[in-house]
Amino acid sequence: MSLQAADTVVNLLGKPAEELRAILESLGEPAYRGVQIYHALYRERRFDFATMTNLPVALRQHLAREAVITLPRILRQYDSSDGTLRYVVALGEAQPATVETVFMPEEHRQTICISTQAGCAVDCRFCLTARLGLGRNLTAGEIVGQVLIALDENRTTLKPQTNVVLMGQGEPLLNYDAVMAALRILLDPGGMAVSPKHVTLSTSGIVPAIERLAEEKVRPKLAISLNASSNTQRDKIMPINRKYPIEKLLDSCRRYPLRPWERLTLEYVMLGGFNDSPDDARRVVSLLANLRAKVNLIPWNPGELPFERPDPARVEEFRKILLDKGMLAFVRGSRGQDVMAACGQLALLESAGASPQSSLTLC
Repeated sequence: MSLQAADTVVNLLGKPAEELRAILESLGEPAYRGVQIYHALYRERRFDFATMTNLPVALRQHLAREAVITLPRILRQYDSSDGTLRYVVALGEAQPATVETVFMPEEHRQTICISTQAGCAVDCRFCLTARLGLGRNLTAGEIVGQVLIALDENRTTLKPQTNVVLMGQGEPLLNYDAVMAALRILLDPGGMAVSPKHVTLSTSGIVPAIERLAEEKVRPKLAISLNASSNTQRDKIMPINRKYPIEKLLDSCRRYPLRPWERLTLEYVMLGGFNDSPDDARRVVSLLANLRAKVNLIPWNPGELPFERPDPARVEEFRKILLDKGMLAFVRGSRGQDVMAACGQLALLESAGASPQSSLTLC
């Protein structure tokens, strides 16, 4: 039996184990062969059927004729002085797109920042990605594929723990179904087996999708981009606030069913002279009352936009006000600024700080 139709082949990347079982059954094979492929692809990171030695040779040859595993292709790599790597990757053939993936090595772990859309439609005014507009949504395979290629490219230096953050290009909750399909593979103990404690989805505040995420049995941690201390202020930098204002957003956060080990993360990008005053800090304390959360203060990363980085003393004063009121608050340093890999900098720009490195095409 053939999987081919109209001169196309099936791309197995991003398909759940149940679908792979069905595909193998359609070929007249035992369903468990689909689970073997799932294991080889996601646990062993084998991207060529010929290397899937848990399958019979005849089946491997059959699959090579009928199916493909199409990974994102690395077009350019930028190496930061702090060890961060920014990959510019090409996706798709029928609908080509280009996005960015960031790999951040640390002493005992690595963090991979992935994109969920090509560009972004949310139009946050402090973020360079907004300049791209929205190209298209990514598929589940294109989302999980970014994690796979980042791990494979750095396979000789990997640490025991991998963190994944959905904080690259795009608003994850505006591509809900594909994002959740990718997350189920990432979080599946039989798939990539990343702990839910080590996967974070960051959203600008799409309230209906937050409420939908709350009902999911398998889900990542949730981070909310607050970035302002009032609706008037937030309207100016985050147009989405006009649809989902702060009160409505935080109401959905208070009703969000946190697991025993979990806190919500509130992200607050600090824009010098705009949202970084002591009065802003006190308003944030009031907004977040009775919410089990931590606040990440993120000094704005430089870019071709009309904002300024806040004074470090002002950032510390802001943090101290939150701490004195019993809130968990941290200042998050940004990695990869010199290669435009930091938060808000992913806009497919050439790096002024380092030259792109050559890399092999993976498909």
